[in-house]
Amino acid sequence: MPPTTGIHSSIRIRCRDFVFVTFTFQDDKAAKEVFEFIKARTCKLPSVESLFAFHHKPSKVEKHVNGWHIYDPRAEFRRQGISEKSADLGWRISNINKDYTFCDTYPAVLVVPSSISDNVLKYAKDYRSRNRIPALSYIHKVNNCTITRSAQPLSGITRKNNVQDEKLVLASFAERVPRTSVDSEQPPQLPASETTSLSELEKYEESIIEDAAPKVYDEKTGKRLVYGAQQANMIVDARPTVNAMVNQVQGMGSEPMDRYPGATKAFMNIENIHVMRNSLNKVVDCIKDADVSPLPPDQNALFATGWLKHTAAVLNGAEIIARQIWYKHSHVLIHCSDGWDRTSQLSALAQILLDPYFRTIEGFMVLVEKDWLSFGHMFRLRSGPLNHESWFNVQRDGMAGQTVQPGENDGRADAFQNVIAGARRFFNQNKDDPTEQLDAIGEAATGKVANDEATVPKMISPVFHQFLDCVYQLLRQNPTKFEFNERFLRRLLYHLYSCQYGTFLYNSEKQRRDARAAERTQSVWDYFLARKQEFINKDYDPTIDEYVKGRDSIIKTDLKDIIWWHQLFNRSDEEMNSNLHATAAQAQNKASAMANFQPATEESYASSHPGTPPDDTPGSKPPSLAASQSVLAAVESSHTTLTPEEQRQGRRLEQGQERHLQRSASAENPNAFSSIRDGIADGIANLNIGRNVTGMLNNLGTNNRNGSPASTSRVPTRGEQELREMT
Repeated sequence: MPPTTGIHSSIRIRCRDFVFVTFTFQDDKAAKEVFEFIKARTCKLPSVESLFAFHHKPSKVEKHVNGWHIYDPRAEFRRQGISEKSADLGWRISNINKDYTFCDTYPAVLVVPSSISDNVLKYAKDYRSRNRIPALSYIHKVNNCTITRSAQPLSGITRKNNVQDEKLVLASFAERVPRTSVDSEQPPQLPASETTSLSELEKYEESIIEDAAPKVYDEKTGKRLVYGAQQANMIVDARPTVNAMVNQVQGMGSEPMDRYPGATKAFMNIENIHVMRNSLNKVVDCIKDADVSPLPPDQNALFATGWLKHTAAVLNGAEIIARQIWYKHSHVLIHCSDGWDRTSQLSALAQILLDPYFRTIEGFMVLVEKDWLSFGHMFRLRSGPLNHESWFNVQRDGMAGQTVQPGENDGRADAFQNVIAGARRFFNQNKDDPTEQLDAIGEAATGKVANDEATVPKMISPVFHQFLDCVYQLLRQNPTKFEFNERFLRRLLYHLYSCQYGTFLYNSEKQRRDARAAERTQSVWDYFLARKQEFINKDYDPTIDEYVKGRDSIIKTDLKDIIWWHQLFNRSDEEMNSNLHATAAQAQNKASAMANFQPATEESYASSHPGTPPDDTPGSKPPSLAASQSVLAAVESSHTTLTPEEQRQGRRLEQGQERHLQRSASAENPNAFSSIRDGIADGIANLNIGRNVTGMLNNLGTNNRNGSPASTSRVPTRGEQELREMT
């Protein structure tokens, strides 16, 4: 703007809910005035208090609810079984952070092991980044196994340790007596194959646990090293291993596991905020022309963004945690770097998998309040409600994309060069930026926690968006297990950015209380509670029966069935997921073809040749012509089903000479049968059909009745005579 090609000036707006709008102006001056007006009203506000939330007047239906009271930490932990009046489950409520001086990003109410005094906590806090010590988030109602969360330890390259931190972690891992008898409520101990299918990462974690089982007893004295230590207690580091190592050089890192007997460690390999931000930006690039083009997004480009892969990684980590608690009756400590991004994702998702309460509308609100808002996920830092001037670009031309500041030459004489430069940028846009590579590896803490309200573009990241996407996948895969519907999740993400409510405008519980957000703004839950019927899932079935498969309290996720949340991106399922659906259908067809494949057996040979005398030596006689034809037909049928037409044509050209030689071979040639046999065996091996067929082919025509190698001078067998007739 102004244009260089004679096209009218336009303003394109990308909304936070992935709506794209274009305004076209005949008057360049009017376009500039509107542009500056929008910019001033969105990214030149002096503070958060200038946002709409502080001026919004609730509707009549919202005046009768108060979402600020939906979460009471003492009531929630009482629901889980922890309170001053209930039986001691090994945990207590501490008021050490009641004024937020112990840790300004933690909640005022902390739950810690009963055996750990506040004095120990004071010495333990220095070992964890930002004083975010291990604190309880969830205790399972049946086996009392727990999810605790923290920030990374400050171990450094010298592998420093802290005795108080070790006491705190090991006390969190101490065994608890189940509240109910095993016969009454304990979930049945099913084989692993019946409980859940393991992903590759889960199998890897299983091998870690089984091959490196912690030492519960001292080898010399035979005494228990840690009271109640269980075989699979786990410290989950959400980061990639290399990122944790980089942090270790910077004085942080991960726990030295020799100081935490009775526990194993697992890295979940979930990328950091910079990788996730770049991934979503690539998704936006794929769909950003929705307002100017009727064409659907490029699904190959969508897949290349890596967003679905990252979503699957988060879900995989959550399922591993849930399995540790539900099936292995173990405790889990979760952390990433600061303990407020990936830690919140994993902790909350694992609780959704484990506890039906968090799959209700009220329970989900409590979960977001507890694991996201009270434990200090930095919503303001990650969402940037005050926006940033760098997000407002003036371009000479829609294709060129070159920024022009007010008062500069509009560059009409350089229009052609701008087009060339724009094309160059277009073809280079997917090349890795060295600074982005450094961000992807770096896991350093995200700077000093300050009250500065200015938006920092590098701190923006769709962490909560990704969490809601994961919940969407769980809802879609378990449609009867959630009280809320897909629209509930979509509207919640909308109000993360709408700035209509005060819930998501601050970085911590302390900041919300200091700003008196509950008194000056409405809670986002007011919107949903006042319209609850709009967000009810009509297929919801709250029935729980631990002894009936599919009705037990835990739910599972299928990591092979992760698709695009197309409603969120204002696209149809066909536009975004048709390739994924086609791939899934192809995989199902392949599995069906494999399941329907029936290799020839001795019984089928005998039934088709009743007059043939039985063979005394198993496997020494090749099958009859009919049996050979059945194998060949099955292989050809499976190959045709599983191989696309263009690949079959290419393979015909590449293997034409080889097939010609095989067809020209005569059974009188001692190597002829071997050539045919090897050709069929190779085809079956490429299809991965099974060892039984390959083994059968290996026995064809290789041994005589005595089991010795076949001789070229012997009389041809009946099977070989039939093969002669085939050629």
